[in-house]
Amino acid sequence: MAAEEISATSDAASLAALILRAAGDTGDGKRGLPPVERWNPPFCGDIDMEIRSDGTWFYMGTPIGRAPLVRLFSTVLRKDEDGKTYLVTPVEKVGVRIVDAPFVAVEMTATTQHGGPVLTFRTNVGDVVEAGAEHPLRFVVHGENNELKPYLHIRGRLEALVSRAVMYDLVERGETLEIEGVSMFCVRAGGEVFPIMRAAELDALAQ
Repeated sequence: MAAEEISATSDAASLAALILRAAGDTGDGKRGLPPVERWNPPFCGDIDMEIRSDGTWFYMGTPIGRAPLVRLFSTVLRKDEDGKTYLVTPVEKVGVRIVDAPFVAVEMTATTQHGGPVLTFRTNVGDVVEAGAEHPLRFVVHGENNELKPYLHIRGRLEALVSRAVMYDLVERGETLEIEGVSMFCVRAGGEVFPIMRAAELDALAQ
């Protein structure tokens, strides 16, 4: 697949077909995720694809409305050490724009295992992961309005932004714990403790 061919592709369905052929994927969903971390193709430029903060994918300024296409593209995403995100096949990689995070965690299920909480998240593209050592949560207080934004590690260097509705459920499970002598508001999951913010900062935001 040549970079010129990708750049000339005018619709998402045609682009998906090119990626399927390059990756040698049947598209039947039975082969699991492509091993993009093991592929080392040349960089062939950027394409006009953008993932908005609400998880909507755009190609050449048009939303990609077909969920199977979005799912396909999501399986060949990779974020490299340069901080940029690419669509990757065995023969090339092309840059895409990410407004916030490539995925959105849209659902959370809380259960108990071995006496501790288990938090399982589903993303907008169908990934299902349990928060824990392999899939940590991190929390960022963003902007002038001190907006709390949780992120969940999905795979490689890719994260999901936890949606606002799910964030409220997540924060409701928080508790104050002392970590290295500091009172922190935290959430437990998968045998791990994930700090959200200092308890004093939480108190200040609540006033």
